[in-house]
Amino acid sequence: MDFVLGLPRTQKGNDSIFVVVDRFSKMAHFIPCKKTSDVHHVADLFFDHIVKLHGIPRTIVSDRDVKFLSGFWRSLWSKFGTKLLFSTTAHPQTDGQTEVVNRTLGSLLRTLVSKNKKSWESCLPIAEFAYNRTSHSTTQNSPFYVVYGFNPLTPLDLSALPLQITLDLDAETRAQKIKELHETVRLRIEKTNEHNARVANKHKKEVILQLGDFVWIHIRKERHPLKRGSKLDDRADGPFQVLQRLNNNSYIIDIPDGFGGTSATFNIKDLKLYNYHEPPQRDTSDSRTNPFQLGGTDVATNRHDPLVQVNRPLTRAQRRRMDAALNSLVVETFERENSLPLSFKLFNKLNMEGRENNTTT
Repeated sequence: MDFVLGLPRTQKGNDSIFVVVDRFSKMAHFIPCKKTSDVHHVADLFFDHIVKLHGIPRTIVSDRDVKFLSGFWRSLWSKFGTKLLFSTTAHPQTDGQTEVVNRTLGSLLRTLVSKNKKSWESCLPIAEFAYNRTSHSTTQNSPFYVVYGFNPLTPLDLSALPLQITLDLDAETRAQKIKELHETVRLRIEKTNEHNARVANKHKKEVILQLGDFVWIHIRKERHPLKRGSKLDDRADGPFQVLQRLNNNSYIIDIPDGFGGTSATFNIKDLKLYNYHEPPQRDTSDSRTNPFQLGGTDVATNRHDPLVQVNRPLTRAQRRRMDAALNSLVVETFERENSLPLSFKLFNKLNMEGRENNTTT
């Protein structure tokens, strides 16, 4: 499911189209709606136009619209046992089925609508019938034929033409034909998907990230407009750590707060593995005394200390913790210096003045 926005407002106040497509039969339904409709109204439209005809779906694929991410929408479909599948942010290829239908719908409306652009709502039933009556390139059959086993009549079918095919009304024979048709459609869909995958992955190298890997994030203009305001702005940011692998194409990244205000889920197309080379190990057998801590050494034994340098790149969150630790260390050192006896401070001052006089002489 998806929305087509930016249409002229009709007399009924509708300015958008709610598009719902069946992945198997390719049957589509075009439902007029308003851009400002809340998730409750969208749920009513789905039950009034889709559920009454086809029943409850097993899975629903949609983009990350605020309507589909709301708690009401998730709770509603969890009660029915329907699994919600969301596309990756700024990656519409995940919901490519409805994206293709949207382009076809736009072409149909441009053909049907006259000079009065606000009449598109009255043309929707004609566009929906024409789309579902046309043979699909993947299934080699029309959506009507896949769902019902026959194509509905058109004005041409009502003319006095010789019929070369007779319809068998036997129920058992008809059911067998429907089963054979669905099996044929399923095989054609699988064959088309395999062909499309080969073409898309012909020059693509598969990269699978592991939990804890560090990656660069490609900054897309449509997803991070504030970070791409100038041509001289960075095209990537990072390194950031991989928190979770949803599948081979989607990952959850540990991005800092305020990183464009987007979702932490990224497609592998926007990620690049950070190749980090560890520095050579230093000899720490003769450690020097740390001037900031009496009796301490520069060999860190606590790996949770934010000032410990580990053999891996620092994330932004770690850099923020390190800055806070350094600030507290400076404050602690300043307070310790102010708490020293006055005689010790005077001795240091005279010592520094003597060094300056010797240098001047």
